[in-house]
Amino acid sequence: MGAVARCLSQRIRLGTLHTPTTNRRPRTTPSQFRGVASATLAHPFQGVQTFSALPAPSPAVDEPLPQPPSPHRLPPSPADRGSRVIRPTPPPSSSSRKDRIREARPFSDFLTDNFDRQHDYLRISVTERCNLRCLYCMPEEGVPLSPQKELLTTPEIVMLSSLFVSQGVTKIRLTGGEPTVRRDIVPLMQQIGALRAHGLRELCLTTNGLSLHRKLDAMVEAGLTGVNLSLDTLDQWQYQLMTRRAGFSAVQKTIDRIFELNRAGAGIKFKINCVVMRGVNDREILPFVEMTREKDVEVRFIEYMPFDGNKWSKGKMFSYQEMLDLIRSRYPDLQREAGHKNDTSKTFQVPGFVGKLGFVTSMTHNFCGTCNRLRITSDGNLKVCLFGNAEVSVRDILRKVNGGEPIDEEALELLKQIALDGLKQSSQLLVPNSEELLNVIGMAVKRKKEKHAGLGELEHMKNRPMILIDPPATFQRHHSRWHHHIGFAPSTSLTSKGPAPLSGFPVPGSGSTSGFQQLRLFTSTSRQFRQDGKDNDSKGSKLTHVTSSGEAHMVSISDKTPTKRVATAKCTVYFSDPAVLRLIKENQMKKGDVLGVARIAGIMAAKRTPDLIPLCHPIALTHAEVELAPVEANIEDETNGQNKGGAIEIAATVSCDGKTGVEMEALTAASTAALTVYDMCKAVDKAMVIEGLRVVLKEGGKSGRWEMP
Repeated sequence: MGAVARCLSQRIRLGTLHTPTTNRRPRTTPSQFRGVASATLAHPFQGVQTFSALPAPSPAVDEPLPQPPSPHRLPPSPADRGSRVIRPTPPPSSSSRKDRIREARPFSDFLTDNFDRQHDYLRISVTERCNLRCLYCMPEEGVPLSPQKELLTTPEIVMLSSLFVSQGVTKIRLTGGEPTVRRDIVPLMQQIGALRAHGLRELCLTTNGLSLHRKLDAMVEAGLTGVNLSLDTLDQWQYQLMTRRAGFSAVQKTIDRIFELNRAGAGIKFKINCVVMRGVNDREILPFVEMTREKDVEVRFIEYMPFDGNKWSKGKMFSYQEMLDLIRSRYPDLQREAGHKNDTSKTFQVPGFVGKLGFVTSMTHNFCGTCNRLRITSDGNLKVCLFGNAEVSVRDILRKVNGGEPIDEEALELLKQIALDGLKQSSQLLVPNSEELLNVIGMAVKRKKEKHAGLGELEHMKNRPMILIDPPATFQRHHSRWHHHIGFAPSTSLTSKGPAPLSGFPVPGSGSTSGFQQLRLFTSTSRQFRQDGKDNDSKGSKLTHVTSSGEAHMVSISDKTPTKRVATAKCTVYFSDPAVLRLIKENQMKKGDVLGVARIAGIMAAKRTPDLIPLCHPIALTHAEVELAPVEANIEDETNGQNKGGAIEIAATVSCDGKTGVEMEALTAASTAALTVYDMCKAVDKAMVIEGLRVVLKEGGKSGRWEMP
């Protein structure tokens, strides 16, 4: 600890900065900060009077000053109803308008890019972990989680938050992974919430809502001002399909609690984020619009965006204009609302509705020109653009004061003591290494491009999986850490030894460069692949869903090329009584329209195939149709007299743009349609026979077109 103390004492420097008074926010050049070795740490050292090198930003002359809300008596949660009084922490008392204007300060040049975009909004990923497995977010085969020591600690997150607030950041959003799975999320929010005394105006959370209802009240007390809840369907079964988890009822509890708190005056800005995917949940758009009729919520429809592992394709993307056209077909008086300069969404409202609608159009209409957002990943890398693949580590610079080790609570206490000893009669306390941190941050911001790549380029760019951004395809081990560096990645060798990583990720630690290992979702058995992509233990034909040890597993399709896939399956329902076919054709069956119901059942079954067949990949279908053709009785035909009562011939055709075939979807559709016919007709004919279920056509993929002779 003595070495650490010496290291800390050598690196902590003290100083003050006097800035001219102004009612504008001009840029402050780095040279103005040269005389200041460090910027002020606004909060982590509780009990010590702190000083901010840059006081809180002031509003424009004509901007109304925010008034501190009076404490509200909020309804108790179900767990402690009748026992608690929850009072949202009010922001510090605001001074008069003249005082605020007098104390106004310039916006930091470090957070201003070459296109004069001032970045006052910081998103911090506080964990890589998530309790869901959403189709568009996490690769099907999972993501490698970083060792704990490589992730930002709570003191480090608070110190970085303080530094950014001192430079003009007014809004911080905590993301993940899923931020509520972090054990100390509430204490962390309490410490960040205290930065409102130094200029922070908004503390928000992006969450899937699964466990938020248990922590929401405490978060409101900590200063929570906004919740963005990710929800892509209002149907509990579709929810389970899209997230690969149950839990819709828990999310509903969270939504209900937010509305309850807002009715009591909590003032939580509530938004629901819905990622729209063609053939998956595009039918949910209108139900979400209807939700805003009586609910004070903004539902934001987000264009499906490409990230590593989420199987993005242009065919899956449901564009902003298509969404707008669909909504206006039901609500023709939909109106555009005036927006704010830095809005990421285009806002609309149906006249008379309480809530609003938003459209996040990253793919078709980017909003790069007014972007004011920066991101810090859970492993401490700064991303200046969501779609950019360049990152810089602020974690490593911050940890220099602790010999490169994580700054935990013990190290923080030592840091505080050394700072207190050095302060003596001074009342300023400064962030270690802040000058170096600000220089690195400033250089990264200055390299930010005017706009991200276009639609045709984004789908081919390498980027982190979504789960690891708001925390690329290549993670490399260097100094015992997984890193992603652009342009200067250290050489990394591959080996077949050690634990198997996920498909496509190199395994460090060997001089061999000849193999990859592939981790399967349902087994720990690894497989070796040569550089030519062939299986080393391949010996002719083999069952792809069975490992060498005989265990079932899901086949990885991550390396396959998306193509148009089509499959047709057929089967026949034979009747023993000719009266059945007559009743069907005349629509006289007691249960209703046999052909119509069977057709719908087949189409629905095609969409639910992954729920029924455990090793099938969830696929975004682009088309599904089921045809049922009545065949008159003919005992002389090729059925050897089986068609003595007539039959229904069923053909199901399914297509998609994807990496795997749709034969199983076609078979499921045909067989379900046949079973529906059986169910609706069994009261009249108990001797029906279903036969001949087979695939008659397969098209697309490496094997091309195949038809049954």
